[in-house]
Amino acid sequence: MDERTVMLNELAQGLRPIGQGVEWFEALPGQDQFEVLRDLGGHCIQGRATVEDGPESVRIAGIRPTHMPAALITRGQLAGQLTKIINLPQDERVKAFRLLVALLGVADKRRRERFCADGCPHAWHQLAAGADTEAATA
Repeated sequence: MDERTVMLNELAQGLRPIGQGVEWFEALPGQDQFEVLRDLGGHCIQGRATVEDGPESVRIAGIRPTHMPAALITRGQLAGQLTKIINLPQDERVKAFRLLVALLGVADKRRRERFCADGCPHAWHQLAAGADTEAATA
């Protein structure tokens, strides 16, 4: 798993504070920000996010329901809405980032509870154990 994917999954799982993720995201060049949003959208689809996850994701992200990414996420046809969110203008990107991290967190939490409660081979579900090990050996 590459560093970017680890960072995004740690943010979604609450292993890193979102403020740290936002600082990291804002420091990226525009093209890299687009790629991060694209990756997040793909992770959300892979994590089986649904339109029903939208309102909770908006709440967790700390953005207003009237912000463009929030309005889009609740409109239905999630894959199409994710494409629109990823392609929002530069001034909407931080809100989009916060929302997609939250959406990934909501979807992945449900997936872990339903399908991975007794263990699984997903490397991104083992991040907490790795962080605990690193902290203990530091």
